[in-house]
Amino acid sequence: MESIDFLSLFQGIATLAAAEPRIMAMRIFLIFLGMLLIYLGKKGVLEALLMIPMGLGMATINAAVMFLDNGHTGTLFVDPLLTDPNEIMNMLQIDWLQPIYTLTFSNGLIACLVFMGIGALLDVGFVMARPFQSMFLALCAELGTVLTFPVAVAMGLSPGQAAAVATIGGADGPMILFTSLILAKDIFVPITVVAYLYLGLTYGGYPYLIKLLVPRHIRGIRMPVEQTRVITSSEKLVFCVITCVVLSLLFPVAAPLFLSLFIGVIVRESGLVNFHELFSGPILYGSTFFLGLLLGVLCEANTILNPKVLTLLVLGIFALLLSGIGGLLGGYVLYFASGKKYNPVIGIAGVSCVPTTAKVAQKSVAAVSPDAMILPHALGANISGVITTAIFAAIYISVLTAAPR
Repeated sequence: MESIDFLSLFQGIATLAAAEPRIMAMRIFLIFLGMLLIYLGKKGVLEALLMIPMGLGMATINAAVMFLDNGHTGTLFVDPLLTDPNEIMNMLQIDWLQPIYTLTFSNGLIACLVFMGIGALLDVGFVMARPFQSMFLALCAELGTVLTFPVAVAMGLSPGQAAAVATIGGADGPMILFTSLILAKDIFVPITVVAYLYLGLTYGGYPYLIKLLVPRHIRGIRMPVEQTRVITSSEKLVFCVITCVVLSLLFPVAAPLFLSLFIGVIVRESGLVNFHELFSGPILYGSTFFLGLLLGVLCEANTILNPKVLTLLVLGIFALLLSGIGGLLGGYVLYFASGKKYNPVIGIAGVSCVPTTAKVAQKSVAAVSPDAMILPHALGANISGVITTAIFAAIYISVLTAAPR
């Protein structure tokens, strides 16, 4: 009886042993990083809906590498770099996540589906009740989206790549995915992976930024009670229709995202209960789950070791940091303009990670003044941030696709 070749039998271990040292080290690192993301998601430090499937996908893809017939190593999950139609049709029958990646992820459909679900949860009445304050904070919180672009170009990225990574400053995952698909297809996968890894920092890192920039006695400011009129569903409906049409006229390239977002809001305000349940339930959570899972399985060691990934990591955190600072500075402007009655912490909600940054603002204030309620103001800035992020992404796309890159 022939002896069993255990390395051939357990190919995940065999490919690990046969890999270059840097590949082996990165695979091991990503396996443990995936486990850490699951733990942090379970503990509520990071967004569990995204990080748990992403973490498990990341750990599994780096464990499940095998020897393929062509002598190369690979997995049975997904190949993001296929371009030849015959290869794509072949892999659609082999890699189990390839159909979802090819038909929903790599064309931006999954971003639009997530936006539909987000729209179904949004109450634009928060924006309409305080339109100027909300939009001002949202514009201030695009500081990272604006300033990261020239820095990225200076660091050697092309204008398209620089614009794609700059949109990380808006902290809007679907928007980053959509923009990078159009402007930076060559590094679309690492940009998207880096972006979603960092979006968890808005929940875990922004509270520390708030503590650093806003003194405790100011964080605890209780907002004065406002007499705001009730915004009717009809008014919200008119607002959404007009805003969607105007933005689509100005920026047709981002019209799929505008339509997806506002169709969700319109369904909510039209009383279409069955559609609302569909968008806010199965579509949103199903899309988010597969988005997280695909992001995880795209975190292969070879992808993360792309020389540009380190640059993307630096620029991504730079963009989010600047946007958070910009939002808080906008909050300080309103604080002084209101005679020190406006809580500047609300500014962090201008970063459009809905509703994460709004919850961060409320939690930070409540930690000092448990009875303080700033959430309505924060949600107004939060929802406005979604709109401004889409506008800035559309501007980048429109300008850079009109000019030679």
